[in-house]
Amino acid sequence: MKLKPGAIGERDAFGIIAPAGPVTPDELQEGIELIKASGHPVVLGRNIFKAGTYLAGDDEARLQDLHEMFLDRRVKAIMCARGGYGSLRLLDKLDYESIGKNAKVFIGYSDITALLLAIYHRTGLITFHGPVLRDLTKNKGRNWEALRDVLLSGREFRLDLTGARVVRPGRARGVLMGGNLSLLCHMMGTPFTPSLKGKILFLEERGETPYRLDRMATHLRLCGGFEAVSGILLGSFLDCGESSSIREMFSDILSGLGIPVVSGIPLGHGEENITVPVGVEAEMDTEEMHLVALETCTRPQ
Repeated sequence: MKLKPGAIGERDAFGIIAPAGPVTPDELQEGIELIKASGHPVVLGRNIFKAGTYLAGDDEARLQDLHEMFLDRRVKAIMCARGGYGSLRLLDKLDYESIGKNAKVFIGYSDITALLLAIYHRTGLITFHGPVLRDLTKNKGRNWEALRDVLLSGREFRLDLTGARVVRPGRARGVLMGGNLSLLCHMMGTPFTPSLKGKILFLEERGETPYRLDRMATHLRLCGGFEAVSGILLGSFLDCGESSSIREMFSDILSGLGIPVVSGIPLGHGEENITVPVGVEAEMDTEEMHLVALETCTRPQ
């Protein structure tokens, strides 16, 4: 069953949690001020500034913040503070029943991919691959404005692809799903990953060498993942080598599949990071050069 979170009101509160890597108050201050300047109160998780070595506190503390934000009636949208590492450790401990009963907007990317996909898979809740608080001021704040527009408007999601590069032409229809390539690879074979069958899959990555990208993409092909999807969107592959080489690698691995592939989508670790809903039926078309949702991302409040 598909669940849609409520659209965000002009003065609704954003809850901030750190389910992965640690953060400091200074790292989050500019993002908090940006949200508040737009008229939205900010509620911080009680454990958000706890820190271990590479985690924002132990698993129990990070879980507590996530569960409390879904239960907090003041909070209408939950934004993750950063990625890093740690989301995978929470998947088998999440209270999916409670999350489903308190459906809210949930936003993040990079390591947060694990939570976006698991929550969608276990509850049917549409989640949002979009900016984290720590880099909310990137792109001169336009990423935040684009995110807010998606959550406030209730309009169908639409992305103009005229600035992108067609790797393989065609038209596809399916449910939008995806995120960080390495996280998706690590999740394959677990009970927390949605089926890729018929999906329009979007991928992004940061700081991986070309041979490691090749290894991960090949792993997905050998798992049958690419054969199952209806179309592929390649986002930012920041610090991963030349974009032409990355396109060539994906073109080679995806050859013979007969599905449309488009690269250069402005999502992921680059300066521009658009918000893409996970779980929404959509259509991509390389002739019309658009990606358009066939349903709304949220329900009226």
